Amino acid sequence: MENFKMVAKTFFGFEDILAKELMMLGAQDVEQGVRMVSFAGDKGFLYKANIALRTALKILKPIYHFRAYNEISLYKGVQGVDWSKYISANQSFVIDVTIHSDHFNHSQFVGQKAKDAIVDQFRDRYGKRPDIDKDFPDLRINIHI
Repeated sequence: MENFKMVAKTFFGFEDILAKELMMLGAQDVEQGVRMVSFAGDKGFLYKANIALRTALKILKPIYHFRAYNEISLYKGVQGVDWSKYISANQSFVIDVTIHSDHFNHSQFVGQKAKDAIVDQFRDRYGKRPDIDKDFPDLRINIHI
């Protein structure tokens, strides 16, 4: 299996413990951040980490990285992803936003702009759009700025 990058989210102050847990499990390229630890592993390691980690809140698999300085660059950045690889127009999604930015200070605004970019992409391509389902979405998108 091929390795890929993952991010384990945790509480502030638990980064060192989480990094040690990941290294003991066999994670590669372990790097601490604020409330997170990035690492690499294969799909099997993703499952292993989800089961074994005590200090991780959740594990995310980054799919795209870009810089956004305003609402236009945010919209264009989100549109840079081919969302049809992850969801169809008949499915649903929800967006969770975490912000630590000088350029953006309202997570709801970022979530709304990102949602607009995704549904506009589907509407332009297929003439219909996926729904938003906050409780049981087919796809949960996490945006970190």
